[in-house]
Amino acid sequence: MWYFVSPQIVFGEGALDALDELEGRRALIVTDATLVQLGIVEKVLVHLKNAGLEVRVFDEVEPDPSVATVLRGAEVARAFEPDWIIGLGGGSPMDAAKAIWILYERPDLHPAEINPFVRLGLRQKARLITIPTTSGTGAEITWAIVLTDTEEQRKMGLGNRENVADMAIVDPALTVGMPPRLTADTGMDALTHAVEGYTCTWHNDISDGLCIQAARLVFQYLPRAVADGSDMEARERMHNAAAIAGLGFGNAMASMAHAMGHTLGATFHIPHGRAVGIYLPYTIEFCAREAPERFAELAALTGCSQAGGEEGARALARRIRDLARQIGSPLSVAGAGVAREAHEAQLDKMVDDAFNDTQMVTAVRAPSYDELRHLFQYAYEGREVDF
Repeated sequence: MWYFVSPQIVFGEGALDALDELEGRRALIVTDATLVQLGIVEKVLVHLKNAGLEVRVFDEVEPDPSVATVLRGAEVARAFEPDWIIGLGGGSPMDAAKAIWILYERPDLHPAEINPFVRLGLRQKARLITIPTTSGTGAEITWAIVLTDTEEQRKMGLGNRENVADMAIVDPALTVGMPPRLTADTGMDALTHAVEGYTCTWHNDISDGLCIQAARLVFQYLPRAVADGSDMEARERMHNAAAIAGLGFGNAMASMAHAMGHTLGATFHIPHGRAVGIYLPYTIEFCAREAPERFAELAALTGCSQAGGEEGARALARRIRDLARQIGSPLSVAGAGVAREAHEAQLDKMVDDAFNDTQMVTAVRAPSYDELRHLFQYAYEGREVDF
């Protein structure tokens, strides 16, 4: 038995107008200070005021939101008593909003206790709206929550089907100001979601088609969105691709590139999309030695190669590296600016944390400790995987 979980999705230019129709008394916007400065929060405020809502803004969310930030946000929510909690921004504000919502409804819980196996009993006090301003994380669609334990320098994968948003507003107009580097990083995140959602051991008939379409859209439109941020067709297709990939992998699972990317991001503060995008072709090559079929299928379905087998899988990895070169993304951890000495000093902890990451359990080829260590080293140096 499996569940397919999705919010109501309002998409396309002008989707933000859906906020005019909200019913309630108060709304808490969870976001970051940059979006306040850019005037994007004000655009949302206009619509919420049109709906007659009193609004408070919690703009303290940092990249890779910490447990401490979420606890502060929950205190704000309990004092303000909103009917709606709105996560506005990239994956960090939306993940923080999900966690703040849960803790507002369930003050007896600690963030680390949020998991798929407990009944949360949400929607007694508020409902959740997610509004992405980047095209990659899919956090507007999924129930996954990633928080950072700053004391242990690790990311925690949390979440429960109940905490999926009630409404996701996917309006490409909010992405126009994204700089090329952020466009590239978030686009690689969307591609990694699509590839891993299709190839992980938890893939299924309902999620497969979503992942295929998302991958096709990213290959076609990401270079255009990076090259010209005012290309609204490319912006809209990439915004849709991120949401579609979120539906796909969110109802299947991610895999090894995410497990490795989480630990790289937590250790060296590499942006999430950049981190998982670096590891994606290496994990494909690793899996291709023993379980190439799904990767080769995806290569054929996205026009990369008709070769089949390991050759087809490796063609998919090459196509991903070609895309990374085209958009100026690093092809190795060294290329992302991590010093060798620092990487070696943290390597054992990174291997341990990746093994303990929930995304590792769906890998079609389960690595040994030594194999995973080698994989980290190959990805650092930019070497094609041959083991």
